[in-house]
Amino acid sequence: MERAKLKTILPIAVTLLLILLSALQLHWQGRSWICNCGHFDFWTSHAWSSETSQHLFDPYSLTHVLHGIGFYGLLALLIPKLSVRWRFLLAMLIESLWEVIENTNFVIQRYREATAALGYEGDSVVNSIGDIVACGLGFWIARKLGFRLSLVVFVLIEVALLLTIRDSLLLNIIMLIYPMESLKIWQAGG
Repeated sequence: MERAKLKTILPIAVTLLLILLSALQLHWQGRSWICNCGHFDFWTSHAWSSETSQHLFDPYSLTHVLHGIGFYGLLALLIPKLSVRWRFLLAMLIESLWEVIENTNFVIQRYREATAALGYEGDSVVNSIGDIVACGLGFWIARKLGFRLSLVVFVLIEVALLLTIRDSLLLNIIMLIYPMESLKIWQAGG
C-alpha cells in the first residue's frame, strides 16, 4: 500500500476500531444495544422522555457536536504540529473514553443526583455511537469554519439548547461539578 494511502486510511481505521471497542465496552457495562422500548429511531426530539439517550441522536447530540468543536480548538492549540487526521483520532479517543465513563454507574448516579435528569438510566450503545459521531462532526465543522465562526456556532447551539430543552453543555458541566438547586428547578420547568 502506498505511504500516502496508509497515512489517510490508518487514522480512519483506528477511529472505527475505537468506536467498535467503545460499543463492546458499553455493552459489557450493561448498556442495551438499542432503546429498551424495543425499536430503533434515528432521532428523538423529546429531551426529557425515557427515550432520550436511547436512539441514535437526540437534542443532547448537539452537546457532543460542541465537544468536537472544543476538541478541535484545544488540540490545535496543544499539538499544532500533529496532523489534523491524528488530532481527529485523539478527539475520537477522548470522546470514546468519555462515553464509557459517562455510562458507568457512578456517573449515571451523579447525573441523577446533581441534575434534573432524575430518571436517567445511561445511554444505549447506539446512542453512544451517535454521540461519538456527533463529536467527529463537530471536529470537522470547526476545521472548516475556523475559530471565529466555530465560536459563533458554539454559542448559537448553547443558546438554542437553553431555549428549547433548558439544558446545554456548559450548564451540564456546571451542574455536575457544582449543582445548584435553583438551576435544577429552572431546568425542570419551575
